[in-house]
Amino acid sequence: MGGYFSRLLSRLWGNKEVRILILGLDGAGKTTILYRLQIGEVVTTIPTVGFNVETVNYKNIKFQVWDLGGQTSIRPYWRCYFSNTDAIIYVVDSADRDRVATSKEELVAMLEEEELKETALLVLANKQDMEGAMTHTEVSEALGLTSLKNRTWTIFKCSAKTGDGLTDSLDWLVNVVSGGNK
Repeated sequence: MGGYFSRLLSRLWGNKEVRILILGLDGAGKTTILYRLQIGEVVTTIPTVGFNVETVNYKNIKFQVWDLGGQTSIRPYWRCYFSNTDAIIYVVDSADRDRVATSKEELVAMLEEEELKETALLVLANKQDMEGAMTHTEVSEALGLTSLKNRTWTIFKCSAKTGDGLTDSLDWLVNVVSGGNK
């Protein structure tokens, strides 16, 4: 009976469910960001082999977040998860200048997929707390974000370790998936 009322209240007051993919190269901080958003603290993680699925509730939106592994051997399988995706969070290790070109290649290839043509893109320039990290403007330029046409996108600087920038980025995402900016 309690489940019935819970579903009824969800319909009356919103509680929209949204499917999000969190993608990026291995070591970018995807899993750390996911658990920071879900439980509010940094947890020790190991490289994701396969995926993690967690629910993050934020401002009457229930985000079903799929955190997919970013190792070279796993990236071709990302496309298996593209269907019915409302938004992509693409995480870039701002301190990893050596692999930003690879990150761009993966992002461009992904955005060309037909199933993602209407999908909003949130880029997180992570690890801003590290010495020598690229600014979010440098990351944007390295990824070629300004050349994206006909897509709702933005970039935020953040630190999964400190939590800086994550609330602002989620606020943007809520606005977009709620129809305020799409």
